[in-house]
Amino acid sequence: MLLNAHSGFRYLVLLAGLLVIGYATYGVMMKIQYDRTMRILGVAFTGLIDLTVVLGLANLFWGGGFYPRLSGHIVMMILAAIVAHVVSAVMKRRPPEERTFAPHIVGTLIVLGMIAGGIVAIGRPIVG
Repeated sequence: MLLNAHSGFRYLVLLAGLLVIGYATYGVMMKIQYDRTMRILGVAFTGLIDLTVVLGLANLFWGGGFYPRLSGHIVMMILAAIVAHVVSAVMKRRPPEERTFAPHIVGTLIVLGMIAGGIVAIGRPIVG
C-alpha cells in the first residue's frame, strides 16, 4: 500500500509542478505582481514533494526491500525536496516588492528533472 501511495503521488507532484510553471510563466508574460496564488502553489508543490518523500521513506523502512539502484533514487528525491524548499525559503525571505516568478519556474523545472532522474534510476517509467 505504501509503495502504491508513494508511486501514485508522483502524478499529483507533476500536476502541481505544471501548475507552478504555468502560473509563474503567465505572471512573467503578463507582468503581474507576485501574489498569494503563486505563494500557495509553491507551498502546495513543496508539500506534495515532502509527503512523497515521507511515504517513500516509510516504504523503505516498513515495506522492506533495499536494493543498490534505490540509492540513486533516494539521493535524487532528497535533493529535489531540498531544491523545492530553497525556492520557497528564498521567496519568503525576500521583501514583497522583490519577489518574482522566475525562481519558481527555474526551481520547479530543476525539481521535476531530478524527480524524473530519480524514477529512471530505479528502472521505472516516468509515466505509466
